[in-house]
Amino acid sequence: QVQLVESGGGLVQPGGSLRLSCAASGIIVSSNTMGWYRQAPGKQRELVAVINREGSTNYAGSVKGRFTISRDNAKNTVYLQMNTLKPEDTAVYYCNAHVFGGGSATDYWGKGTLVTVSS
Repeated sequence: QVQLVESGGGLVQPGGSLRLSCAASGIIVSSNTMGWYRQAPGKQRELVAVINREGSTNYAGSVKGRFTISRDNAKNTVYLQMNTLKPEDTAVYYCNAHVFGGGSATDYWGKGTLVTVSS
């Protein structure tokens, strides 16, 4: 059974930093494409950052240069380091695992962690 558990959200002032963690079980993060998505109130869920099996990363234009996705293979955990946070970064952040197997792909999601950027 695949489980993704996010942590690290909270309230931060504009310009501040947070690091989100996604602890995975039931899959190996280094063998799959892992991503962070976010959903702000009244908006659709959007991709923030992804890291594939080879370690290549990709970012939404709005966070490029401020956010960094990484993984710790020993801990089977994916991180999202968020710097220079802006009020528009306020959202629930979700961890995603895009798992290939048996000729098809399945998306798994965590329950999310709330990030609020406000003074």
